[in-house]
Amino acid sequence: MTFSEAMDFRHACKIFDENKKISDAEVLDILEAGRKSPSSFGMEPWKFLVITNDELKAKIRPFCWNQVQITSCSHLVIILAAIQRVKPSSQVPQKMLSRRNMPQEKLDFYVDLYERHLSYTLSSDENILCWTARQTYIAAANMMTCAATLGIDSCAIEGFEKERVEEILNLDISKYQLSLILPFGYRVKEQPSQIRLSLDEIVEFIK
Repeated sequence: MTFSEAMDFRHACKIFDENKKISDAEVLDILEAGRKSPSSFGMEPWKFLVITNDELKAKIRPFCWNQVQITSCSHLVIILAAIQRVKPSSQVPQKMLSRRNMPQEKLDFYVDLYERHLSYTLSSDENILCWTARQTYIAAANMMTCAATLGIDSCAIEGFEKERVEEILNLDISKYQLSLILPFGYRVKEQPSQIRLSLDEIVEFIK
């Protein structure tokens, strides 16, 4: 499937076929699309929990507006936004930046730039979540498009009770917090035609 065809294929699937499962190889392809996604300063501030346990899905569903996708999907991917690891005090940003094997002087420059540029962003966990959660959406979009190229459906879900889902997953929210829920599977019925604004309505060329 071409990229354009994948974009036409992708819909917010509301009901998945509970009898069809995604292969392990395809799941890894989808997760690789998330792993290879771009992120600010290359911090990769995310973690992906892949749930296939039906009992756990059933526990989560009531706190996701009881949406059937949670339990009918083949694989439920919980996208977490990093909190602790992007803080300079964790020393992780320094390690991530040092992967480029740059001279120490240049590394020091980027570490300093990171801390100064993001001083307000990194000043509270709430601010950090706003920053890292936005980046997880880049990974989510790439995973959904990758899935579509494989003929696999998805549905981005923001309708959830964050604290309750985090509690069920036993998350240490000082380290990671819930950003988005992505069910993957196969549609039960054909989807209606996509409805989108025209390019003329959303694009302005500035010369």
